[in-house]
Amino acid sequence: MLEFICCSMLTIFPDYLFRRYWQGKRLGQEITLFSMWYELRYGLSSCFILTVSLITVIFYFHPATSNVSSYFRTVTILPEISGRVVEVGVKNNQDVKAGDMIFRLDDSRQRAAMATARAAVVEVDAGELLARDDLRVAQANLDAAEAAFEQTKDEFERKNTLYQENSPAVTVREVERLENLIQERLAAVDAAHSAVESAKHRVEIQLPAQRDSAMAALKQAEVELSKMVIYAGQTGRIEQFDLRVGDYINPILRPAGILVPADTGRGRFQAGFGQLTTQVLHKGMLAEMSCVSAPMRVTPMVIVDVQDVIPSGQVRPSDTLRDPQNAKQPGSVIAYLEPLYEGGTDHLPPGSKCEVNAYTNNHERLQDPELGTGTFIALHVIDTVGYAHALILRFRAILLPFKVLVFSGHH
Repeated sequence: MLEFICCSMLTIFPDYLFRRYWQGKRLGQEITLFSMWYELRYGLSSCFILTVSLITVIFYFHPATSNVSSYFRTVTILPEISGRVVEVGVKNNQDVKAGDMIFRLDDSRQRAAMATARAAVVEVDAGELLARDDLRVAQANLDAAEAAFEQTKDEFERKNTLYQENSPAVTVREVERLENLIQERLAAVDAAHSAVESAKHRVEIQLPAQRDSAMAALKQAEVELSKMVIYAGQTGRIEQFDLRVGDYINPILRPAGILVPADTGRGRFQAGFGQLTTQVLHKGMLAEMSCVSAPMRVTPMVIVDVQDVIPSGQVRPSDTLRDPQNAKQPGSVIAYLEPLYEGGTDHLPPGSKCEVNAYTNNHERLQDPELGTGTFIALHVIDTVGYAHALILRFRAILLPFKVLVFSGHH
């Protein structure tokens, strides 16, 4: 409507002045409601063409969208394991800092497991002391066996020498007995040596492995025990939290609530523009934004980035081929906006519903001395009609409370 009124001042109104003062036709006589089209046909046709052209230029070079919001992240308050609540440290809608306790689950089973793991470590340490005693005993037995072997060997060599000299003091039976005893002593030495090696392996390999296993079980028990206390991972605000002592919470069936981080969704907005504006939108483009949460207020913004893909083309592997005719929505070009001035959006809560006008600026191109006259005029027209779009946005911001509170049926 605003564009039509502006265009009519350049087309219909001059046509009427020509008919009235040059041709002498009067309103209500020659110019009536029934003869208006014939009398003002040039002005009406020019107004229609100019209005359509102006709207096309405005909405193409200065695109607008009402699909604007600031998306924020939420963190589900959820334990890793199930349990019964024994202590609650926060309330709903409470601000928390990173590291604050939210709630604690019954940890009697985890504490019993940790005590068992500690006892296993003590048992392994005690077994190591006994194994070292066994090693010393085995070493002593080896020394004794070697000593007995050497003694038997010396006795055999002495009596065997006498026997070889045909001494009547030594009999054949005695020599054979000592030979058999040497073999027995040698077997005892081998057995004692094996016992020493076995004791060493137990002290150096088996018991350290058992202790590592016991320490790992103790560490696992400590980790499981630490999972029974749920802390806030980030600074934020607790929402939808109604946990009571005695409640049974399950990580799959029942989350405890939601934590909204304090630094998420603030100062950054996402706007979905039509695909027709793909060649117009660019990083650094100025914009203005009006939000429902802050009516009658326009915030200067700047486009900091433009997503290089369109969401409607996203595909996921499946057992059916994607048919383009099933994509009913063409998808939007997503632009990311931030306030032009620091703190410009502090008054807007995350999730606000807004509308945005982006403005094409040809100031740098107009400084080119080699720019043609036609292009110079066209660029000036493009920049100038942006004021009309800015004026429309302000009218909408002013009328927004009346539209929502009066005409939409809200009470």
